[in-house]
Amino acid sequence: MNDPGAESTPASGEVSGNDFHGPTAFQVGDHNNQHIHHHVTHAAPTAVDPLDAAADELARVVGAQWQEEAGLRRLLEPAPLPVRWRVSERKVAGRVVGATGEGAGRARFGPLPGLGPATRDRLRDGGGLPELHALYGGLASGRLLLVGPPAVGKTAAAVLLLLDALAHRAARAAPADRARVPVPVLLSLDGWNPGEDTATDWAADRLSREYTLFHGKGGRARARQLLEQGRVSLFLDGLDEVAGRLRGAMVSALETAPFRLVLVSRAREAVLTAKRARLGGALAVEIQPVRPADAAGYLLNRLPAEPSTAWRALTGRLLTEPGPPAAGPPAAGPLAAALAGPLAIALLRDVYGDDDPVDELLDTARFPTPAAIENHLLDHAVVAAYARRPGHPRPRYSARTAERTLRYLAARLAEDGTRDLRWWHLPGWTGHRPRMIAVWIVSVVVCGPPGMVMAWSLYPTPPVGVIGVLSAIGGGYGVARRVAELSEPQPLSSAGWRDIFTPETVRSGIGQWLFVGTGLCLVLPLAFDPGPPIWLLYLVTLPIGFSELLVTGRGHKIISSTPLLSAGSGRRYDKVREGFARPQVVDTRSVGPVDVWRHHIGLRLFLGLLTGFALALYIGPIVAWGQYPLLGAMFALTAALWAGATSVLAGNLAVATALTGVQLHFEEGTPVRLVRFLEDARRRNLLRATGPVYQFRHARLQERLAARNVPE
Repeated sequence: MNDPGAESTPASGEVSGNDFHGPTAFQVGDHNNQHIHHHVTHAAPTAVDPLDAAADELARVVGAQWQEEAGLRRLLEPAPLPVRWRVSERKVAGRVVGATGEGAGRARFGPLPGLGPATRDRLRDGGGLPELHALYGGLASGRLLLVGPPAVGKTAAAVLLLLDALAHRAARAAPADRARVPVPVLLSLDGWNPGEDTATDWAADRLSREYTLFHGKGGRARARQLLEQGRVSLFLDGLDEVAGRLRGAMVSALETAPFRLVLVSRAREAVLTAKRARLGGALAVEIQPVRPADAAGYLLNRLPAEPSTAWRALTGRLLTEPGPPAAGPPAAGPLAAALAGPLAIALLRDVYGDDDPVDELLDTARFPTPAAIENHLLDHAVVAAYARRPGHPRPRYSARTAERTLRYLAARLAEDGTRDLRWWHLPGWTGHRPRMIAVWIVSVVVCGPPGMVMAWSLYPTPPVGVIGVLSAIGGGYGVARRVAELSEPQPLSSAGWRDIFTPETVRSGIGQWLFVGTGLCLVLPLAFDPGPPIWLLYLVTLPIGFSELLVTGRGHKIISSTPLLSAGSGRRYDKVREGFARPQVVDTRSVGPVDVWRHHIGLRLFLGLLTGFALALYIGPIVAWGQYPLLGAMFALTAALWAGATSVLAGNLAVATALTGVQLHFEEGTPVRLVRFLEDARRRNLLRATGPVYQFRHARLQERLAARNVPE
C-alpha cells in the first residue's frame, strides 16, 4: 500500500514487515529489537519554533514510554505473530469513499510526508502493520477505527502502530517535514465528560497531567496549541468500557476534533455506539483472528528443537483444525477458536512449560468450548506469573497472596465500574476509623509530652497539667480528623520536585523573606530599644519565605492547617498559584504510578517535616530572645512536632495509602507494601501503567478475577 513516489527503503529506526511483535499480554522480558531515533536539526536559537521543540520533546518522551511498555508486553520480541486487518463489514462507520475523500475534491488531512493517499483499491485486500500505518498516514478523513472481538489484539496493534508512527516521524530529517507528522499519543477515554469539555480541552488537560513537559504555567496552553494545529494525533483506547450514552456523546464530540484520531473498541460496542452516533468520515478496520498455523508456528519457535509429545500433539491439532472465520460463529474446533487471539496464546505459553501436559486441552470432555479453555488459562495466569523460574530471583510474593490481592483489587474496580486503579484513591476503599485512631494515639503520645512538660514548667499546678493533657488529646484528634479527608477521592497535587520548586516560586519566596526581614529591621528599632539583632530578624522571617514558596506552587496543601504558615493555601489562591507555575520543564518524562508515589513518599514527606521545622524557627528564637533559651527550645520542639504531624502524618497521600495498605493487610490479607506489589505485578505483565494509573493487562483477566473473589 505504499505510494509509488514514497521512499522504498525504510529509514533508520523505521519498523517494517507484517509482524505482530509478540502476544498482547502476560509475558515478561527485556528483549527489544525496535529502536526509534529522533533526529533534531540544530538551528540558531532565534529560528527555533517553540512548538517544534515541544513536539520533538513530546515524541521523545512518548517513544521512551511505549518502548518500555511494549518491552514489558514483549510486543517487540523476535518470532512474532502476524497481525492482519480488513475493512470491517459491520455497521460501524459510513462509506469508504467518505473516509478516503476520493471525488470529494478536498481532503481534511493531506498524506503525511513519505506516504501516499489511501484509496479504495489499496484497502480492498486489507494488510498488515505496514499497510495499517500507510492507511493511518494517508486517510483523508484522519479518522480510523480499530475494532474486533475481545482479546484479538486491538490494543497491541494500536501500540505497534504508534511506534511505527513515531519511527516514521523520526526518519524525517527536514524539520519542515517532521513538523507535518503528528506525534501519536495513546490515552484512555476514562474520565472525559463531553458535556463539560471539548475533545481538545480534555486532551490538553490529560497531556498536562501525564507529561511533565506540559506542567506549570503555559503548559496546558502549549498542549492545546499542538492539538489545535494537528501536531498531535490521539490514539484513544477503551471506548467499549464507557457507558452507552456517554460513548455516543464522546463520538459526537470527536467529530470536530482538529487532529487525527485512532479509536480502539470492541466490535459489539462499536456497533451499538454507531446506532446513536457515528464518527463522520471514519474508516473501520477489523483486526483478524490469529490463524491456527501462525499460532502453531509461534509456539513451536519458542519450544526446544525437539518438543515434547504433548506439545507436538497440541500444535499438530492446531494445524489440522479449521480456524475461526473473520465474522460469524466460531469454528467447530474449540482449541483453534480459543487461540485465535494473542492473549490466549501468551497465556498458554506462560501456563504450560516445555514438559507440562499441555495436551490436556485437547480433552473435549473437560474443555468442550473455547470459553472453557480460555477460562482455564485465565485461572492459572497469576500462578504462572509468580512461579519460580530458573535463573530469576525468587518472587517477593507467593502465588496465593498475589491471587488473593488481585482478586480483591479486581472486585473493587468492578464495584466502582472502572478499570483505572489510582493508588491515591485506596484510602477510600476501607473505613477510616482505624487509621484515625492510630494517628490520634501516635500524635498524642509523640507530640503531646513536650507541650505538657513546657506548660508544667511554666505553671506547675494540677489545673495546668489537666489542661495540658486535654490539649494534647484535642490536638491529636485535630490531626486525626485530616485522615478522614483523604478518604475521599483526591486530585494529584504534584508529580515531581519541579512542580513545587519552580524559578518563579523560588524567587517569590526569597523576595518575600527579604522584604519582611528588611521591613522588620527598619521598623522594630523604632519601637524597641535595643531591638532584636538583625540576624535574628532575618532568621525568624525565613519561614515566611518558605511558606510563600509553597503556597505559590503546587506544595500549598503541605502547609494547609499549619498555624501562621498556611495563609494562601486555600482555593481562593489558585489563580495566584497558576501565575507562579513554571514556564518550562527541564527533565521531561511521562509520569508513571511509581514516579508519583516516590515523589509523595519522598519529597512531599520531607517538605512536611520541614514545615514543622519552619514553624519552630518562626517561634523558638523570638521566645528565646524575649524570655530564656530553654523555653524557646521547648516552644520550638512543640511547634515542630505538631506542625510536622499535621502536614506529614495526616496530610500526605502516600502516608494515607501506606496506612491503608497496613489496614488491608489485616482485613483482606494483602501485602503490607501495596504499591510495591502493584509495581511487581506490572513487571510480571498482570497489570499495566497508563500515565500515573494502573490497569489490569486485559479486561477479561479483571472480569475473571472479580468473578472468583469469593470468601475462602
